[in-house]
Amino acid sequence: MKTDIILAGVGGQGILSIATILGAAALEENLYLKQAEVHGMSQRGGDVQSNLRISSNPIHSDLIPLGGADLIVSLEPMEALRYKEYLSPDGWIVTNTNPFVNIPNYPAMEEVEKELSSIPNVVAFNMDEKAKELLSPRSSNMILLGAASPFIELAPEKIEDAIRTVFGRKGEKIVESNIKAFLAGREFAMKKS
Repeated sequence: MKTDIILAGVGGQGILSIATILGAAALEENLYLKQAEVHGMSQRGGDVQSNLRISSNPIHSDLIPLGGADLIVSLEPMEALRYKEYLSPDGWIVTNTNPFVNIPNYPAMEEVEKELSSIPNVVAFNMDEKAKELLSPRSSNMILLGAASPFIELAPEKIEDAIRTVFGRKGEKIVESNIKAFLAGREFAMKKS
C-alpha cells in the first residue's frame, strides 16, 4: 500500500486539519507516514501545501516527486492546478470549484474549469455550497476529505475515528457535523468516480 497525496489550498481553509486526520488514521493502521508542509503566509490568505505520504513500507523522503502524486486534494481550484505536474498519469484531482480570489490577477473561472476538465480523473464540485446545505458552512474541508477518501487506501471508518480524535475536544456536536460532512463528500465522489 502506498498513497502519495498533495493537499493544497489557502490559509484558513482547513487543509492542515485534513493532513492531521489522515495522519492519525494512518498511524492507527500502523502505516508509515511522512509529511512536509508549506504554510508561511497561511494566516494572510496565502497558499498552503502539504505533501503527505502513507505506505505499508518505510518511506525515505517526505517530498513527492514530479509525476508521483496519486492524489491532489484542494479546497481551491487554482491551487489544485498549481500542482498538476506532480500528478501521476493515473492520479486523481479532488477539488472545490468555489474560488478563493486572493490575488488581483486571478484567472477567469472559465479558464480554470477548462483546464480542470482537460485532466482525465477529476472530482470537482462546490464544496462550500454543499457545506451550507448541511447547515455546517465551516465543514468544506471535511466534505473535501470525504470526496478524496475513495482514492485513499484507508478504511473510511478509520478516518471517521480520526475525525473523532482530532475534533473530540470541541464537543460531540462539532464531531458529528464533521463526520456528516465527511460522509456527504464521500457519497458525492462515489457517485461521480
